[in-house]
Amino acid sequence: MSNVETEPEEVRCGTEVDGEPPAGAARVDVLTPRDVPLGGPRAMTVRRTLPQRARTLIGAWCFADHYGPDDVGDTGGMDVAPHPHTGLQTVSWLFSGEIEHRDSLGSHALVRPGELNLMTGGHGIAHSEVSTARTTVLHGVQLWVALPEAHRDTARNFQHHVPEPVAVDGAEIRVFLGSLAGTASPVPAFTPLLGAEILLRPRATVTLTVDPAFEHGLLVDRGTVRLADVPLRPAELGYVHPGPGTLTLTNESDTTARAVLLGGTPFDEEIVMWWNFIGRSHEDIVKAREEWQSSSDRFGAVDGYPGARLPAPVLPNATIRPRGNPPRR
Repeated sequence: MSNVETEPEEVRCGTEVDGEPPAGAARVDVLTPRDVPLGGPRAMTVRRTLPQRARTLIGAWCFADHYGPDDVGDTGGMDVAPHPHTGLQTVSWLFSGEIEHRDSLGSHALVRPGELNLMTGGHGIAHSEVSTARTTVLHGVQLWVALPEAHRDTARNFQHHVPEPVAVDGAEIRVFLGSLAGTASPVPAFTPLLGAEILLRPRATVTLTVDPAFEHGLLVDRGTVRLADVPLRPAELGYVHPGPGTLTLTNESDTTARAVLLGGTPFDEEIVMWWNFIGRSHEDIVKAREEWQSSSDRFGAVDGYPGARLPAPVLPNATIRPRGNPPRR
């Protein structure tokens, strides 16, 4: 998905360390999203949880859009024209609906519920995303992963994986990246990561063993889910600092709750993120934008999309300034 804001915030991200949380204690911060329209007056609106001023990264997860359930008869659904990416991976995960993906690698795939579609931008890639005519309700998340310095110029790539559901106590879990609940995704990652969808039966509680070196984020889609001692309502994200070896989730609703659990080791590199580009300096962003605008070979071409590609927004009239995560106390 493209960040189609007309004035995208410039973000320079890094992890600042000032002490460690108490061993084994789950300290939860609640992050609330902001609404971002994907285009025109009848546009589909997404709820953006990352990045924000309170937190810019959870592990290498640097962008989280949560959308739907969206009646495409009212909004027209998703129609994101070809646009570029550098220095990141996109993770598409649907709860309902169907999206047609095309990219400059030549990939032509359908994104369906419970199926991982992971695209590696690396040095440069372009893609389009359009909800299909079969879609009546569109609902899911779009996530980005920052690539570490050693791999940020890696070759473009596209992978598809269908994780098998795993039953644990009152939960059903689909692990699309990393490992959890005794199951692991075969999809490789460039930094230690976790990504999983969790369904919790009404009033059920599950305790999950997690890597204490990870920080975690639980994005609630439906229901009220208590994470440790903190209730999270739909669209809220509970951030857990590194340290705990277990996470306890309780569905406080009388219907099935759904959440997406993200995790990873703190990303200790400073990155600059603007529009759809991730680099290490303001100059990296300027160069990527110039090459997209000039239709250079860096990004390639997307075949099959019936329309023009997205132009890049105007750069801010200033050097991109640092913004990091708050210190870990």
